[in-house]
Amino acid sequence: MYFREIETPIGTLIARADDHVLHSLLFQKSGYVPIRKSDTTITEYKIDEHPVLDALQLQLREYFKEGRTEFEIPMKPQGTDFQKTVWNALLKIPYGITKTYLQQSESIGNVLAIRAVAAANGKNPIAILIPCHRIIGTDGNLTGYSGGLWRKKFLLEKEGWSAAQPSLF
Repeated sequence: MYFREIETPIGTLIARADDHVLHSLLFQKSGYVPIRKSDTTITEYKIDEHPVLDALQLQLREYFKEGRTEFEIPMKPQGTDFQKTVWNALLKIPYGITKTYLQQSESIGNVLAIRAVAAANGKNPIAILIPCHRIIGTDGNLTGYSGGLWRKKFLLEKEGWSAAQPSLF
């Protein structure tokens, strides 16, 4: 596994990849202790240059500063079949568009799975690229985001969302 900390306007993201794909991209939590090359207790991670992580870092910089609207990073998030179905539905929501949890449930063919969909979104292991920030409440309000609602608001506003016109679907 390869590991990298990536600085963004909304805080540090922690990325983990193997030789071919990105496995996770998570917000740094408080109390997190950065991993360094000099840490001899680390055996699972290599903190070196890596093509997937290099491309990820570049594309995130482009997203935040240059208006990139799509990512071209190979991903393999780890989760249950249901979670993967939910995350795949998120990948179909274009930049600048929001959906509700109900609409996301409908998109996977199970309108009664709203709470399970919300829980799966909360377990999304690849922030921003798998855009769970694009899911809002049925009333148009911002609801739950594992990175914090302030980050969700930042990302949505960056993509053109406005509280005055909350739903863009």
